[in-house]
Amino acid sequence: MGAALPQDRPVIVGGGLAGLLTAVHLAPLPCVVLTTGGLAEHTSSVLAQGGIAAALDPGDSPLLHALDTLHAGAGLSDPSTAERITAAAPAAVEHLTALGARFDRRPDGVLALGLEAAHSRHRVAHAGGDATGHEVLRAAIAAVRAMPSITVLERTRALRLITDDDGRVAGVVVAADGVPDVIRTDRVVLATGGAGGLFRHTTNPTGSRGQGLSLAARAGAELRDLEMVQFHPTALDVGLDPMPLVSEAVRGEGARLVDAAGDRLLGDDLAPRDVVSRAVFVEIRRGGRVFLDAREVLGAGFAAHFPTVAAACRAAGIDPTRDPVPVRPAAHYLMGGVSVDGRGRTTVPGLWAVGEVASTGLHGANRLASNSLLEAAVCARWVAADLAGQEGRRRPRPGGPSHLPRWAAVPAGGAEELRTLMSETVGVLRDGAALTRAVDRLAATVARTGPDATDDATLVALLLATSALRREESRGAHTRTDFPEAAEPHHLTLTLEDGLGGLLAPAPRRSAS
Repeated sequence: MGAALPQDRPVIVGGGLAGLLTAVHLAPLPCVVLTTGGLAEHTSSVLAQGGIAAALDPGDSPLLHALDTLHAGAGLSDPSTAERITAAAPAAVEHLTALGARFDRRPDGVLALGLEAAHSRHRVAHAGGDATGHEVLRAAIAAVRAMPSITVLERTRALRLITDDDGRVAGVVVAADGVPDVIRTDRVVLATGGAGGLFRHTTNPTGSRGQGLSLAARAGAELRDLEMVQFHPTALDVGLDPMPLVSEAVRGEGARLVDAAGDRLLGDDLAPRDVVSRAVFVEIRRGGRVFLDAREVLGAGFAAHFPTVAAACRAAGIDPTRDPVPVRPAAHYLMGGVSVDGRGRTTVPGLWAVGEVASTGLHGANRLASNSLLEAAVCARWVAADLAGQEGRRRPRPGGPSHLPRWAAVPAGGAEELRTLMSETVGVLRDGAALTRAVDRLAATVARTGPDATDDATLVALLLATSALRREESRGAHTRTDFPEAAEPHHLTLTLEDGLGGLLAPAPRRSAS
């Protein structure tokens, strides 16, 4: 890999907002950030059009924000986590502003707050109209570049975590240009994002296939509620991959979802995302098309309000001031993830998770709009504080492994086939027969290659499909047509501790209370 790798310092896997802010908060403690591309490449953060939700208006409060979060979460959100994160939201926005993020403001200088689905108040801070992710990531990157304590290893992939005989993190196998090497460390933070790239239609980078979930699972960590994949109801349906997002804020400004005849699809266009996604999906599945009509409410002002969406439409030959915009649901956000506690610790000593890869208890079964950048910003500070607190209690550095583990990042030649399978079986609407078919096919692949040698994408797809098959109810983003009613709220957890047989064995229900 060229120059010797830095050793014996925290390693943050992922260069999105959660990972970069963790590094910023760690300063001046030295750390390493791994990112598979250059900074700002291959991340969902930079694509985020929605803003950051925070109770910044005098008529709002963190408690109201928490209540909206819990209502959207459909019984799986943790009340104390929701209250804690929403209470920290205003300070998170202030910190991003201090880093140089330029949020949109009214003429009097006060932050301009938008309304998005399932929020009871205007509380969403945006930047550049619909380019919030790009702007906050720009500010975070500038801060990282200015801090000598942070070493960024670009175009470097984490392949496996190394654990010692006690199950503690002891290092990371990494590769740049296909050449493997090892970073010795007893502290690793996963900030790898989600798994939307496993699906045929997604707003995520297509390379987002749950790498962090695979790293954690292979190290023995507990994973939780992986079946809870949020499908954004309004991705621009013009044949692009990934699909450009049409921000929920467009509906917040009054745009309406309509069918091909121009009739309204829903009575409430700002209903929770799972409700809207199902309605749009059902219309498309029966052969229709769905459009977002903003002509009357925005007209010539569309581009000024939503320049990113307007540019994507123009590139596809659509003029949103005169044409309805074609949309469809797309895999957008993973609400489940690696189980973490209030400090971001996973069940593996020395391993933390932050951002979309983590299951904090905030999002539950249905993420409230614009709570994702918020969670990344707030939890990054908490993870960094816990990491820094370990500095005086570190374990001796163990010796190296006798050999490097085998790995595969993506299925050989089968990525598109895998994405089609996941969309057809683990999509917006699910049923036991389709899920069983997916699990059987994926399990056969894992059994044939062996779990250790199975590519990460196939392993994560099997984890998601298995979780969806086990949850025999409909709740939030998870809709089972063969189990249309909700059961008692409960979490579903998986580990690879017992190998493939343990993964596919029936799992006991855990109460969500």
